[in-house]
Amino acid sequence: MPGKRITDHQVTKYKELRNKHSQEAAAAKVGISVSSARRLESPVSLPSRRPPRHWRTRADPLSQVWEAEVIPMLESAPALMAITVLEELQRRHPGEFADSLLRTLQRRVRQWRALNGQEREIFFAQAHPPGRLGLSDFTVCDELGVAIGGSFLPHRLYQFTFGGRIRGHA
Repeated sequence: MPGKRITDHQVTKYKELRNKHSQEAAAAKVGISVSSARRLESPVSLPSRRPPRHWRTRADPLSQVWEAEVIPMLESAPALMAITVLEELQRRHPGEFADSLLRTLQRRVRQWRALNGQEREIFFAQAHPPGRLGLSDFTVCDELGVAIGGSFLPHRLYQFTFGGRIRGHA
């Protein structure tokens, strides 16, 4: 599958299946292409054991305009979408930036926003399944002056609710 890295599990499973099946069948069973399977035929280390790649596979297509034009655009209007930035670059530099550059620009804009963009609000969603948690509340009602048969009744109210918020309480 293009764009997905081969996992350690896929490599070991492929090598097990390769003893019983053809290269094409073993590759299909673990979900990799035949060309990737050919590379696994030679003694290869597991993907998790390989050092990370630190080089570029092609020249940066945005190197000429990133610092001079794109960053000032993003600083002046942080909500700009990458497609808008690309259209503006295409308007300023006709024929220099193809539509196929959009995905690269989206990645670069996302990275820039993560490092230089506005702070994002963080919240932790809470789930309260019914019956799992309960709320308990006591209220002293002595000052209400409740009397039964002419006698003053000091008392308390107790409320217990399963799993969720009591209406009106935070």
